[in-house]
This record gives sequence, structure tokens and C-alpha cells, in this order.
Amino acid sequence: MEFRKIFDTIPEQFDKYRPRYSEELFADLISYAEIKPGKKVLELGPGTGKATEPILNTGCSYHAIELGEHLTDMMKSKYGKCTNFDIVNADFIAHDFGNQKFDMIYSAATIQWIPEDIAFQKTFDLLKPGGVLAMLLTKADYKTPNEKLYNKIQQVYSAYFKPDIEYKHGSFVYSNAVNYGYVGFEKREYHGKRELTTDEYVAFCGTHCDHIVLSEPYKSNFYDGIRGAVNETGGKVIFLDTYEMYLTKKPL
Repeated sequence: MEFRKIFDTIPEQFDKYRPRYSEELFADLISYAEIKPGKKVLELGPGTGKATEPILNTGCSYHAIELGEHLTDMMKSKYGKCTNFDIVNADFIAHDFGNQKFDMIYSAATIQWIPEDIAFQKTFDLLKPGGVLAMLLTKADYKTPNEKLYNKIQQVYSAYFKPDIEYKHGSFVYSNAVNYGYVGFEKREYHGKRELTTDEYVAFCGTHCDHIVLSEPYKSNFYDGIRGAVNETGGKVIFLDTYEMYLTKKPL
């Protein structure tokens, strides 16, 4: 199974344990892109809607394209009664949007799963002149709050983290948007904090694509090791989160 499809196997776990983005980030995004009733927005790969509600609540014409069938069903169950909500279960890479044009296209930790040339060229073509492309992601630091715990967890990874499929993503360069005609590229950062119990942290680890594909005996040994490391160092994991937002526009 492709990594970009694997989250569809754990929709409930993904929804419960993956972090959300900051309210300040959404306030800035909505202001920057002037999202309001009458504006047309497309979200790429919304998953379970971690970045959906603040945009939907503006009253804009919200559209989404989601590769996962189960994730699409969860989105429909959450937001299907909203009159400004629309979602299609399809692959952005191949989907034909017809004559649709959008005022904003945004992605929350999704666009990096799409080949760069398709990601930037296709979004550029789908945007109206002056339209905004916004790309969000979260970077989590648990080393600074507790370096002892961090080191113990790294030892567990070294011993037992042997996924069946190697994760090779991570080279997506957001600033390359300017090579496809986008202008005014900028990066903004916001900060938050999470505290997870041992059980919550173990469940959170199980939402990472390369962790999902762990097989036995490594899987049991890995999660037992993670559980032991956290319990031995206070029974909690504190994350200092940085929410990154990359913004760029199609010229008028």
C-alpha cells in the first residue's frame, strides 16, 4: 500500500490523536486570503478535518478532495449537513476539476505527498488570478522538555524500528512554488504545547505512516519499548509544537 493511502486504514485513531492547528494560524489565514461567503476554497486531503472547521465556518463555498474512502466518509459524517460543504473521494493527481476555479487552495500536511510539478502547476492552474495557496504543517519537539525521555525513545527506535516499507518522503521544498509562477512566498510560524499520557503517546505513534507498517516481532517490541520509556520518565510526553504556514499567490 502507498504511504499516502495508509492513513485511510486508521480514521478513528488518526482523528483522536493527531494534533490540530492553532486558532491564531487560521485567523491569519482567513484574513490574508479574505475568506468569507462568496469565496470558493479547496482543501487538499483533509483527512478527518483537522484543518477544516475554521475555514468552513467562514461561510465560504468549501470543497475538498480526499483520496481515502474511509476518511471521506468521516468528513461527510462530520460536515455533510453544512450547506457550504462539498467533498469528492478522488486522487488530486488525476482528478478533472472541469472549469472550477478557486480563491484559495490549502493543504494541512498533504501537499508533500504529491509530486512537486503536479502539486504546484495544478494548484496554480486551478486558482483564480490573485488566488492563495496555503500549506500547513506541524513540527513537534519533545526533546527540549525532557531530553532523558527523548534519548530513551531514540534507543527504542534504534533497536526495534524496522518498518517493512522505507519512508522516503520529506524532500518537498515549499519555496519552489515560485518556480511555477507563484509570487509573494512567505513563511509564518505559530506555537503550541501538548501533553500526552503514556497510552496517548503510544496511540499517537501509531498514526505515523511508517509506524503503521511495522510487522512482528518488531511491532510489539517497539511499542512495549516506547511504553516502558515513557513510564520510566514520568508517564507523560510534552510536545512543543511549531505550526508552520507557507503562503503564496497566483499573480493578478
